[in-house]
Amino acid sequence: MMFPIEKIPGILKKALSRGGDFAECYFEDGDHSSIILEDQKIEKVITGISRGVGLRVISDLRTVYAYSNEVSPAAMMKMADVVSRAIRQKGTAEVIPLVSRTSAFEMPVLIDPRSVEIRAKVDRVLSADAAVRSVDPRICQSKVLTLDSRKKVLMANSLGELAEDERVSLTAQVQVVARDGDLIQTGAESLGGAAGYELFETDPLEEVARRAAIRAVLMLRALPAPAGRMPVVLSSRAGGTMIHEAVGHGLEADLVQQRLSVYSGRIGERIASPLVSVVDDSTVPYKRGSFRFDDEGTPSRRTILINKGVLKGYLYDRLTAMKYGATSTGNGRRESFRHRPVPRMTNTMILPGSEDPDEIIRATASGLFVVRMGGGQVNTVNGDFVFEVSEGYRIENGKIGEPVRGATLTGNGPGVLMQIDRVGNDLGYAIGTCGKDGQGVPVADAQPTIRIPEMTVGGEV
Repeated sequence: MMFPIEKIPGILKKALSRGGDFAECYFEDGDHSSIILEDQKIEKVITGISRGVGLRVISDLRTVYAYSNEVSPAAMMKMADVVSRAIRQKGTAEVIPLVSRTSAFEMPVLIDPRSVEIRAKVDRVLSADAAVRSVDPRICQSKVLTLDSRKKVLMANSLGELAEDERVSLTAQVQVVARDGDLIQTGAESLGGAAGYELFETDPLEEVARRAAIRAVLMLRALPAPAGRMPVVLSSRAGGTMIHEAVGHGLEADLVQQRLSVYSGRIGERIASPLVSVVDDSTVPYKRGSFRFDDEGTPSRRTILINKGVLKGYLYDRLTAMKYGATSTGNGRRESFRHRPVPRMTNTMILPGSEDPDEIIRATASGLFVVRMGGGQVNTVNGDFVFEVSEGYRIENGKIGEPVRGATLTGNGPGVLMQIDRVGNDLGYAIGTCGKDGQGVPVADAQPTIRIPEMTVGGEV
């Protein structure tokens, strides 16, 4: 990080010169590239850099935040003066000498995105689109996107904590439209993680593209989904979309403290089936939500949220931990130096159980088998949700039957958790960018195969 560390204590002292309980500097220096292909044409090739600093003061549990893309001691002293003038609290917190924090968690990058020529990145995207087109002549539209980034961050605060991290990320998304007469169906697939271009060595982009195309074509022969109350089996291939949306957000401490969560004040209560345990873990190697330190300099960790159905804790950043007299769980995250940190998930998952996933299907006489989830909406206050199913199949006589289209899942997060009666021994991940408070951060979600004995499925009667 191109900033003289010895200047930071003076900046923090200036920020606290008119009062305040805590001050923090966040530095960021990164670069990125993205390629977007639509309908067999490269539409955009974008490269850029991001460099800036954020300065935060917490005073009487209120936040004052300023940021700038000018990173120099003089500019930061001016910013610290501006921030300090917003403080009305008497007394000044002490600034403790900085000591570097360490982390044993490492994710070495094998192929640095910066070492790959733009031409090679473009060729890979073109090859993926060709793979899409080779699947079926009924494919009429396609979009392929890749995004890679490398970012160095440094966090330093008045408690004397100094932490540095270097984060590499690679993501790819493929969207496909297939048409047969008046019937139009879509398929999508994504891949990503806290890794370099070695990610494409283990899962080639061409194969990701084929999977998206096969899904779109498969949905052309899918039957209209049945409607009503029925058993639903969620495949591990669906990732953890439901646990992220219907449960995870409700366990973020800011929503809990604002009484905007159905889980507020319920620590120690049974909120799920005894078969269900949920963790948030930013130490899973190379997953999209992993890091060495969060965006407040707290080391990454594994946090148990639900243990055998009992609620054990929430996800805290520094501010919400101060409000509860708790300790940050390492979930203080921000999109960039332009944003203040808030409690966010990292890699959130239902832990695997002991059952064979195939046996779960065989034990279900009829119902819906969900392989891929689509978009949805969740009310964190009461836990109600609606999700689209992008790939699903009927279960008939304990076997996976014909594909169906147009299915939706409607339910209540706590209610679904309490109902789960079968948990598989597998685990599948999905990736995403989680939006909250006008900012997005990379996350991953995971779950084993699970069964909900009765759930409302929307479709066609």
